[in-house]
Amino acid sequence: MANKIQGFVEVENEVCKGCELCVVACPKDCLVMGEDVNGKGYHYVVFKDIDNCVGCADCAVVCPDAVLTVFRAKIEV
Repeated sequence: MANKIQGFVEVENEVCKGCELCVVACPKDCLVMGEDVNGKGYHYVVFKDIDNCVGCADCAVVCPDAVLTVFRAKIEV
């Protein structure tokens, strides 16, 4: 069996100000702007596509407020 890297992005919704830099930076289109707003009135980013995320952390690198945490795990496919 082969191994695959599976990524997961955790978002601190209440801190996100909706700048969308992470959405643009994601090479796999795993992040989108959500419909809901946080306590500050900002639409926040939502992690939508766990199947395509490779855990590259490009989103976290460009986030000016460090609201994204990226996790990686090896899974058997």
